Amino acid sequence: MQGWRVEMEDAHTAAVGLPHGLTDWSFFAVYDGHAGSRVANYCSGHLLEHILSGGAEFVPGTGSVEGVKDGIRSGFLNIDEYMRSFTDLRQGMDRSGSTAVCVLLSPTHLYFINCGDSRAVLCRDSKLGFSTQDHKPCNPREKERIQNAGGSVMIQRVNGSLAVSRALGDYDYKCVDGKGPTEQLVSPEPEVCVLERVPEKDEFVVLACDGIWDVMSNEELCEFVRSRLLVCDDLEKVCNSVVDCCLHKGSRDNMSVVLVCLPGAPKISEEAVKKEEELDKYLESRVEDLLAGCGDAGVPDLVSVLRSIATESIPNLPPGGGLASKRSVIEAVYNKLNPHREEEGSTGELEDPW
Repeated sequence: MQGWRVEMEDAHTAAVGLPHGLTDWSFFAVYDGHAGSRVANYCSGHLLEHILSGGAEFVPGTGSVEGVKDGIRSGFLNIDEYMRSFTDLRQGMDRSGSTAVCVLLSPTHLYFINCGDSRAVLCRDSKLGFSTQDHKPCNPREKERIQNAGGSVMIQRVNGSLAVSRALGDYDYKCVDGKGPTEQLVSPEPEVCVLERVPEKDEFVVLACDGIWDVMSNEELCEFVRSRLLVCDDLEKVCNSVVDCCLHKGSRDNMSVVLVCLPGAPKISEEAVKKEEELDKYLESRVEDLLAGCGDAGVPDLVSVLRSIATESIPNLPPGGGLASKRSVIEAVYNKLNPHREEEGSTGELEDPW
């Protein structure tokens, strides 16, 4: 979702079954571009091939876990150096960069790969089982590297400007003489964490840019996605629910989310579906009551209705999403009952009622 930004600078990759005989491996990634979409878009189409060009590390039966990690790291460094040769990036006509958060799934392991402040979480055994760590300039290890390269961290940004300390692209921050690619102000080196798969407990992986994490914690997102999977088996609709909820929670950024369901993912529950239907009917009745009881005061605008409902104690709201995740239900009923409302009464530009 582009959200409130002027441009959509995010990109993503979803590859189920990989080349070179890796048919039972998969790769997923989210790229959060900044200062343009050039780097994010190129990485979405080519990062995987740079990683797989590592060779023997990825041949089934011959590659060790450490070998795969080395191949991933080499792939990041290689694509970053390769993009540097692009005319528009080399000559400074395009100064874009991008984070990258990925998961590489083998039959036995989950390889979590992070470069920047996009984030991945694993839901295991009904709760948050793992999350990647953001690369921010104020982190002690990142700050030390930045200062060693002659830079500074001001207002939690590299040289007071860039909000991430690791990224692909961003070549204005990678030109310190005498320093290698991983010693620059901004490093393209990913952090790779490896977990053994636990098929009976591993439920799903979520990859998302900071437009999601700005308004939802790791635990909240896991709880919300899990609650949606209990009432819907269409993963695209679940992802739509996530970005809609985050928009209504106040995210102002581009938003991208990739949901990877594993064999242990929650299945639709009749009890959960029933509770969801009851909740929707209750919210519909509350909107009807508020509009019917307006009297001489006139029909309240949508924000007033939302604000009124937000003060109530409502049972069975989706965990992690709360009332924000049900705004579309409330808005649909409001629009149906009040089709001639003033348009400004239903826009998201008004003060957040939550």
